[in-house]
Amino acid sequence: MGQLSRRISPMTLFMLSMNGIIGSGWLFAPLYAAKIAGAAAIFSWVIGGSAAILIAFTFAELASMLPIAGGTAHIPQLSHGAFASFILSWIAWLTALILAPIEVQAVLQYASLYFPALMREVGGIPVLSIWGYIWAAILMISLCLINILSYRGLVRFNFVLFVFKFSVILITIFALMHAQFHTANFAGMLASASSSQGWKAILSAVATGGIMLAFNGFKSGVELAGEAKNLKVSIPLSTVGSVAACLLLYIGLQACFIGALHPSAIANGWQNLSYTGDIGPFVGLAAGVGLVMLLKLLYLNSIVSPLSAGLVYVTSTARILYAMSRIGYVPKFLSHLNHQHFPVWAIVINFLLGMLSFLPLPGWQAMVNFLVSAMVITYAMGPIALLCLRLTMPEKERPFRLPAANLLCLLAFYCCNLFSYWTGWDTISKLAIALFIGLMFFFISYARGSVNIDKRELRSAIWIMPYLVGLVIISYLGSFGGRNIIPFGWDFLVIALFSAAILYISVRSRAVLTSKEVTDYLISNTAAVER
Repeated sequence: MGQLSRRISPMTLFMLSMNGIIGSGWLFAPLYAAKIAGAAAIFSWVIGGSAAILIAFTFAELASMLPIAGGTAHIPQLSHGAFASFILSWIAWLTALILAPIEVQAVLQYASLYFPALMREVGGIPVLSIWGYIWAAILMISLCLINILSYRGLVRFNFVLFVFKFSVILITIFALMHAQFHTANFAGMLASASSSQGWKAILSAVATGGIMLAFNGFKSGVELAGEAKNLKVSIPLSTVGSVAACLLLYIGLQACFIGALHPSAIANGWQNLSYTGDIGPFVGLAAGVGLVMLLKLLYLNSIVSPLSAGLVYVTSTARILYAMSRIGYVPKFLSHLNHQHFPVWAIVINFLLGMLSFLPLPGWQAMVNFLVSAMVITYAMGPIALLCLRLTMPEKERPFRLPAANLLCLLAFYCCNLFSYWTGWDTISKLAIALFIGLMFFFISYARGSVNIDKRELRSAIWIMPYLVGLVIISYLGSFGGRNIIPFGWDFLVIALFSAAILYISVRSRAVLTSKEVTDYLISNTAAVER
């Protein structure tokens, strides 16, 4: 099967994470967030970004302590055993699988401004036409080939894309603010923050407006930690540092977007926000204010930003499947490495299944809503595993150590559950179906003898089902698309109590491994060598 090489420098890993974060989120989220929360969408970015930084801190300690390729699959294996590991790695792989198609969908949606044959409208939602699906396949194949054929090509391409994307975003912010900025558009911002309905919209925008998706790429540093050098610097920089840097950019983008809107675009209310060319929000704005050069840059960047993020997602998603293969959850051939030390078969399988995801999730926002609900469950493993491994592996070297871990982990876990809840009942109900499918795959693997589970591991995972079922029930009873039996405001208290209880049970039921068991596991699964 071969070994992965420890060859990624701190700055390269930081740029990979930045490229993963700056994808289609900044191209669409300012529009969707403004439609939901109006000018108060700026508060949504601050809330989402602050929570993402808190969550990223937990993964910074875990990934620097356990630099394993595909850490999302391995970390729960060490903290709670095989059953918990399979459920969480299944969710992580499922969400990561959709990320590259989301970026390709974004490229084609922007391109349809000039090539209308790529998209067609179904119920007012832009979806891929036959030509669009063909081009989606071409773009997905291109991303896979870059990953498979050349590591040096990947790194060089990543650097060029990082510089270009960062420059275009800064130019966009300053150019739009200079060309047209209506301060009156911010008039209702404070009023929204002083009412319960306003806060409900602000919080909904975090989960369903694309904001949480816009910060997702920080976990690339976790999945690629098995190939990183200088862990003390590279892991915190690529997780926490990348989120903090992007938060500043996103706040600037949301502010310039709101200010650049002509008052007539919001005359019928923010929910009915509409203007010429809004299928590609920033391109439409640049055209409306006559910024021809910016228009060209944005059109180019609407291709570059999503594709470069998609390139990173293809890389990190393959590591999750690679790790699942090494553990035994999926066939062993998926952990085969080519001469460039890339898991080639994992990339191929992800491509085939990724193409299928365009069919049941038409349109960018439909993909995002489902993705966020599942994505934050994988984030929840960060604070849980950190507390567990502090107790079971106290002697393990931690190049980065999170201070005040008990309090910060509780807050991070609470935030994850809130984000899942805010996506709404319609989305959570679909997630429940996906989880059921995952359980079926697990029992098939268990029946085939690919996964061995003893009673100790089942006891360690006793919190998993109450946690997932609890999220579904609270969503059903809640005020975000549910029955409103738990009214807005009280739901915060319910989720706080639920989060504290699940966190307590998950830590108490942790897998207690011996030093030899931990050492053997790390030796067999930390397949990275210095090079």
